[in-house]
Amino acid sequence: MPYWLEAVGGYTELASRVVVLGLAAMALNFLLGFTGVLSFGHAAYFGLGAYGAAMSLKFFAPSTALAIAIGVVVGTVAAALIGALIVKLRGVYFAMVTIAFGQVFYFIAFRWNSVTGGDDGLTGWQRQPLHLGFTDIDILGNDKAFYYLVLALFAASVGLMALLLRSPLGRTLIAIRENERRARFLGIPVERHIWLSFVISCAFASLAGALYALLSNFTDPRSLHWSLSGNFVIMAVLGGMRSFWGPLVGAAIFVVLQDYVSSHTQNWMSIIGLFFVLVVSFFPRGVLGMIKRKVAS
Repeated sequence: MPYWLEAVGGYTELASRVVVLGLAAMALNFLLGFTGVLSFGHAAYFGLGAYGAAMSLKFFAPSTALAIAIGVVVGTVAAALIGALIVKLRGVYFAMVTIAFGQVFYFIAFRWNSVTGGDDGLTGWQRQPLHLGFTDIDILGNDKAFYYLVLALFAASVGLMALLLRSPLGRTLIAIRENERRARFLGIPVERHIWLSFVISCAFASLAGALYALLSNFTDPRSLHWSLSGNFVIMAVLGGMRSFWGPLVGAAIFVVLQDYVSSHTQNWMSIIGLFFVLVVSFFPRGVLGMIKRKVAS
């Protein structure tokens, strides 16, 4: 992608952003599309992953691998604790409480200037070369090398997601999505499985957040804001939230369209919003669902 994207007016950082946000959208879809639970607070764990990685590099140790690991751990632990508190809620109540917890993290990052940098963001750090023992990979100033690091982590994450969804856990989550009452009558501990799905989903979102911070060597409270969670939902629905690859397709469309339209007009959100309404109205299964339907016919 970094080689042919430039030929059509793109750039390597855009390719990395597509992959990172595609991972975040697929992480949300693990909960939304395959468990049937809507969260509008996934930006909280995306942002915690970003701040965890950034603060690790700035205050702890100059290691990119360690920064990614700390970002994932911070977001996953927060999800495990919060998930245990909200797992019994359903529908709009679950969605609203996830927003509330997400905004708590947002205002902490916004107000704690001495640590997080407040609204100016956390600066004064940068990703470091990867030391693999037998070789070093310079991802500091090499955007193509960083893209392939992102792609490798994306591939590993997607492979793990696919394995989980094909396992008994994944089949159970789909059963809960289709009919929670029947699943409960069959003796399935529904709350425990929804909590597991929530934690797994947030772990992948935290990884995406850590990579997003490393992409620009910067993070700010906007990475925690609920509006970013809304973008993840739009990406999932746009591509097809009940298909495995749909959110990646939706993320690619959303990010590329945002990059192109915003370079021509300040009203880019209106155009993307109109496009989203048209897709949902005429292709409720998303872009990927439409393509599959055309191929099948």
